[in-house]
Amino acid sequence: MSGELDRAVRTVVRQCMGVSPGEDVLVVCNPVTEEIGALMRIEAQGDGADATLAVMSERDSHAAEPPRALAAAMAAADVVLAPTIQSLSHTAARKEASEAGVRIGTLPGVTEEMLIRLMTGDLEEIRRRGWAVVSALNSGSEVRITCRHGSDLRFGIEGRLGIVDAGELSNRGAFGNLPCGEGFIAPLEGTAEGTLVVDGSIAGVGLLDTPTSLIVRDGHLTDATGSDGAALMELLSAHGPNGTNVAELGIGTNEEAILTGNVLEDEKILGTAHVAFGASAAIGGTVQVPVHLDCVLLEPTVEIDGETIVSGGDLLL
Repeated sequence: MSGELDRAVRTVVRQCMGVSPGEDVLVVCNPVTEEIGALMRIEAQGDGADATLAVMSERDSHAAEPPRALAAAMAAADVVLAPTIQSLSHTAARKEASEAGVRIGTLPGVTEEMLIRLMTGDLEEIRRRGWAVVSALNSGSEVRITCRHGSDLRFGIEGRLGIVDAGELSNRGAFGNLPCGEGFIAPLEGTAEGTLVVDGSIAGVGLLDTPTSLIVRDGHLTDATGSDGAALMELLSAHGPNGTNVAELGIGTNEEAILTGNVLEDEKILGTAHVAFGASAAIGGTVQVPVHLDCVLLEPTVEIDGETIVSGGDLLL
């Protein structure tokens, strides 16, 4: 596996991040992801960069802020890679570093096996799909999500700009997830109404044994069914009213991704959709709160202004 892992890490550092000699590279990890972090630091150092590995304690939730000193180091780097357990994607620290021009790849919950499998996909096709999804989102004003389990959720997106997550992180200020494979957008606050029936996985909860119905009113999750729904509500509500904000819609574009219970991978499955609750400020919304939890639908139908872009889990773009 070491050779395959080395190749996957090389793809991340060179092909996705475009690390160059003389650049300052910061790799942020937790104790349990230190081995992957160390490989990334070594690869970047071998490319002539000045690479540093920073090991921090795990956070209480996705979107919880890193230590202040680490946030300052992120903003001062040229490139940041973050193979952590809890995601730094939706933190103010990540947003401020991006605004300072830092190139950032976050890898929350990444494993060696996942990195090997997902970073060997067709990156060019993943990029084509991602740009097609975002182009459709950028030209639309309302999204409707339905599914065979009874989902029927609508929300506005007019004026919001989608983001392609396709491993293209070599330009100044670029940001994305790795392994890559989605196009996503922040819905307009207060516009989401309806029911979302989740049948894949929920961040912080895991794989679902039975579909879980989420009730959304005025842009917020107001109720949920079953023990999994109750667990999600508890995780979000712990952060106040903004914790239940409808924060993101994403469409998966990676044909190598499979359902594992790790949302970093689950949300990338080709033709799936995910809706997240909590923080949205880091991706174009207005809500900053230290939680962001994705909920994955395996066979959704997604319409933008009445035009279907995903049908029963098949991406039509």
